[in-house]
Amino acid sequence: MRAAPVSADSSARPVAGGTRSGAWRWLRTLAARAVPGDRSRLSILIYHRVLPGPDPLNNWDPTAAEFESQIRALSRFFTPLALGEAVERLRKGTLPAHAACVTFDDGYRDNVDIALPILRRHGVPATFFIATGYLNGGRMWNDTVIESIRRCELAQLDLTSLGLGVVPLSTRELRRTAIGQILSALKHLPGGEREARVAGIEAIAPGTLPRDLMMRDEDVYALRAAGMEIGAHTATHPILTRLPSADARREINQSRERLAAILNEPVSLFAYPNGKPGQDYAAEHVRMVRDAGFTAAVSTAWGVASRDSDSFQLPRFTPWDRQPVRFALRLLINRRNPRPVVV
Repeated sequence: MRAAPVSADSSARPVAGGTRSGAWRWLRTLAARAVPGDRSRLSILIYHRVLPGPDPLNNWDPTAAEFESQIRALSRFFTPLALGEAVERLRKGTLPAHAACVTFDDGYRDNVDIALPILRRHGVPATFFIATGYLNGGRMWNDTVIESIRRCELAQLDLTSLGLGVVPLSTRELRRTAIGQILSALKHLPGGEREARVAGIEAIAPGTLPRDLMMRDEDVYALRAAGMEIGAHTATHPILTRLPSADARREINQSRERLAAILNEPVSLFAYPNGKPGQDYAAEHVRMVRDAGFTAAVSTAWGVASRDSDSFQLPRFTPWDRQPVRFALRLLINRRNPRPVVV
């Protein structure tokens, strides 16, 4: 699940009226002025999907062209590292200047088909956190909502039996609004209740839903064979704080064991589903991840990691800016504000 895009603040805007080449020169100058402690700071970026082209119902994930422009900027102004290496060097204080990592959550098939060729073209490593319960034809609950609304040919959808009212769908804008409202209403429900309501939406909204949105086992193996890192993201992407402790521990361990079986090697990195500290996971879940044998874990708390960061609660950053100069500038500004993550 992704949060809504954050608006760019005025400090992230290039000088008005400048040419593109002038903006890049200005950015190069800014990048050369490393902030104090820059070699002890690590930017970790979050992605979920990379779309082949514009999607009228999804304006939060980048298209292939947008992603390539971002990766090009990242390779130009930063030092991309694999997350495992970066965490180790962060602990030792040996990070290069402007160190950055690219991570993907959930395990979408377009990560392999679209993102991987772009990453390889620019020599940028990435870490893919996989929710293993959706491999081989599964579908995440939020995608069932999105695709049900996309394929519904009705002008409105009566979801009053599910506590969601009558949803108008007569325009593209209304469909986008409906998706946002339904996802927000269901996101933090207990897992069983949420799945029941999602199944109800699928049953009420006519249309055949896709079964190929997520990776298959062979895709996970192909990513690793291409030199990418694989991390665990639980089995079914639950809100850990909504689960009994035994179920949360099972979700964490099952994902690690399944991926280790696919890859025939240990899996050492973990991403908390949704990832907001104190809301989506708690201190007991941090202990579970450590006890499971992982060496580091990432949250979705906004910020940049420093040597003082908890290796099992590393902050990550989503640069929403589509324009590449703004994208790079946003990362540079973010590096000035390391924030500890504590639950």
